[in-house]
Amino acid sequence: MESMESGVALVGVSAGAFRLLNAGLERLAPSPARGNPWKWRNLWTSLAHSLLSSAGALLGFALHPSMAQDLIEGHPPASHRLLGVSLGYFLQDFVDMASNQTLQQCWELLFHHSVVIVCFGFAFLTGRFVGFAMVALLVEVNSVFLHLRSLLRMAGKAPGAASYRLTRLLNLGTYLVFRISTLAWMTRWLVLHREVVPTGPYALSLVGMSIMMPMNIILFCRLLRSDFLASGQREKDK
Repeated sequence: MESMESGVALVGVSAGAFRLLNAGLERLAPSPARGNPWKWRNLWTSLAHSLLSSAGALLGFALHPSMAQDLIEGHPPASHRLLGVSLGYFLQDFVDMASNQTLQQCWELLFHHSVVIVCFGFAFLTGRFVGFAMVALLVEVNSVFLHLRSLLRMAGKAPGAASYRLTRLLNLGTYLVFRISTLAWMTRWLVLHREVVPTGPYALSLVGMSIMMPMNIILFCRLLRSDFLASGQREKDK
């Protein structure tokens, strides 16, 4: 585990790097997205984080299977650093949303990010539960397709376009496997390991799961209605 100073520096460098990426993306926006350049930049920055963090988490478990056996103490240094990079992203994204949107527009994501920042921050600073945080980052596999779906919509891709149809299918499938199932597994793990998890981290994690699970179920219902139920109704109306 890095020293406190180097850990804080890593988080700061990560936040700065994602901020620079965000600032440089506006000029790449296609014509349909130029009406909301901030959202275009934000989605691409989020996609970059999702690709990096999901690949890192998957590689971590593949190269260090022992981490899956001990989610509290057993993790390689690379996973701890990845957690710091991810923490920097969430801090940057929190500030970016708070600075560019009204509270009514983004309160759900600000609330989500607040929970993630507290939980990831605790794991990063203490060097404990890093493996558990890596499990949480598996959710980012789905976020890749969730962000890609939004980018395709902003780029003007019609719902019937092959690229959009494939993306929405992959989004729904990975949502069930890497988001809903992962969060359910994490909640089960917490309950089964109550005796070995200290009271503070246990309460923090359980509160986090109790917030994340309903939020993600609601989002799944919205996606299902928007991409499948509504599109199916449009097909009938033709």
